[in-house]
Amino acid sequence: MRMTIDARHPRAIRHDIRAGRLRRTTAGLGQNFVQTNLAVLPRAQAYDFLLFCQRNPKPCPLIEVCDEGSPEPGGVAPGADLRTDIGAYRIYRDGELAAEVDDIRPYWRDDLVAFLLGCSFTFEWALLDAGVRLWHVEHGKGVAMFRTSIACRAAGVFHGPTVVSMRPIRSSDLVKAVGASARFPGAHGAPVHIGDPAQIGIADVMRPDYGDAQHFEPGDVPMFWACGVTPQAVALASKPPLMITHSPGHMFITDLPNAALAVL
Repeated sequence: MRMTIDARHPRAIRHDIRAGRLRRTTAGLGQNFVQTNLAVLPRAQAYDFLLFCQRNPKPCPLIEVCDEGSPEPGGVAPGADLRTDIGAYRIYRDGELAAEVDDIRPYWRDDLVAFLLGCSFTFEWALLDAGVRLWHVEHGKGVAMFRTSIACRAAGVFHGPTVVSMRPIRSSDLVKAVGASARFPGAHGAPVHIGDPAQIGIADVMRPDYGDAQHFEPGDVPMFWACGVTPQAVALASKPPLMITHSPGHMFITDLPNAALAVL
């Protein structure tokens, strides 16, 4: 089934997510508004994670850091609640995926610090505007994501592999896709690899580690962008006592217009 794009204001979409009426992937939602990944950590690990993001801006571009104990990202979505306004969350404990839930209020603590990181769903609107076909958006699927052999630069306790998102792009559209995404460094920017998946440690492009397998038409080329699911792979490698994240494909939609992140 092809997906209908939801162009409502993010506040309305977040209201439906909070009320449990909307649980699907956020690809195609909040047209022209910035979407973000979520990572939540105790204060004891928050500085190391902030440093990790600064050292790895491609997979972890910082959009907002909330005050300790506050679930409200006041700079990008006043009145929103990061505990309820994402369709699905993951709870990592000591390097293990412990739970997947739709409400993290039972897990919230006064010492938690929430980070919002840029998401490629933001630049997808620029790709669509440029006439680049996106199969997962057309068909209401999650984008495909893979752990790679590209190591992140370590910071404090945090280390691990870069995760990438992959989209099949028509060979005639490769230049347009690079140019459109490069305008948004706060949403991962230009791709990190084009072509042979094996060169970045991906054995089978049809078996993603996260998200959905994509469909390739003749002439399509796999294109890979750094991905904000990287902190989840880092949680598995670094084993912090607690990390709360979004579930892959279920982003937080801010009130910030995409144009605010465009640099060219």
